[in-house]
Amino acid sequence: METLLIPASLFAGGLLAVQAGANAQLSKATGSPFAATTLQLSVGTLALLVLALLTGTLTAAAALPHVPWWHAVGGVASAIYVVSTILLFPRLGAIVSVGLFIAGQMLASFVLDVTGLAGDAPRTVDAPLAVGMLALLAGAAIIVKGQSGRQSHPVAGKAGWIMLALLAGAVLPVQGVVNGLLRHDLGAPLVVGAVSFLVATLAMAVALLFSTTVLRAPAPTLQGLPSMPWWGWLGGFAGAIYVTTVFTAIPVIGASAAIGLTVAGQQVASVFVDRHGWFRLPQRDVSALRLTGVVLLLAGVAVIKLL
Repeated sequence: METLLIPASLFAGGLLAVQAGANAQLSKATGSPFAATTLQLSVGTLALLVLALLTGTLTAAAALPHVPWWHAVGGVASAIYVVSTILLFPRLGAIVSVGLFIAGQMLASFVLDVTGLAGDAPRTVDAPLAVGMLALLAGAAIIVKGQSGRQSHPVAGKAGWIMLALLAGAVLPVQGVVNGLLRHDLGAPLVVGAVSFLVATLAMAVALLFSTTVLRAPAPTLQGLPSMPWWGWLGGFAGAIYVTTVFTAIPVIGASAAIGLTVAGQQVASVFVDRHGWFRLPQRDVSALRLTGVVLLLAGVAVIKLL
């Protein structure tokens, strides 16, 4: 099981690059990032429900009224993360925001491992874990430094937004742990994923309503959907695979390794997306410094898992 989850986590992280490209197309078609994310999450929910029905595990949902309520709300983390990206990118810039998201993920996964909240016995902060985490954080910092393009969003005096970025990254490993608890309750990974996505969809629908009624953001439109490329709908499927893989992997390989692998997979895939301009995203040169950061991420995971 463990040997399968390591490449699966790397692959699931790579799918986040696909999700980003697909969501960009959906956002353009609807005229609203909130509407695009709500639609994307709806697609993921439907896909997981269909798979649960086909595999005969949908009946496990009958046990939901008997589980602790907070075991079922892990999907809120996805909404927090998406809303944070929408708020932070114009204020901190994409490069700094992504770097802070990664740092938040790494730090939260470290805390989950050493406290035992990830579903396993608490891990002692030994040399391999310390060296591995330092390599992961160094890799994340180098990736941010190695991004091409000039950063035009100074972060001085924006401590509140920086804390929000760290929090938005930190909630993702916590989501994996909470979903893992729900899996223990229900014993059906596909149903757990569907519940997580349904909660995330409802949370994003509330965010969409708030943005249009209180913030007076433009109402979304569906007129652009017919001209959107077919792969604009793939974001929901990519997200469903990512979420299901993470909550399955964390109790088996540990939060630090699982999150490190998904971050590394995302960065490896992003290198190819940036280099070739896939999914109609801007084509960018990939610096040697950024590649070094990706290698450090993978090295950090290897140290944590193998030593």
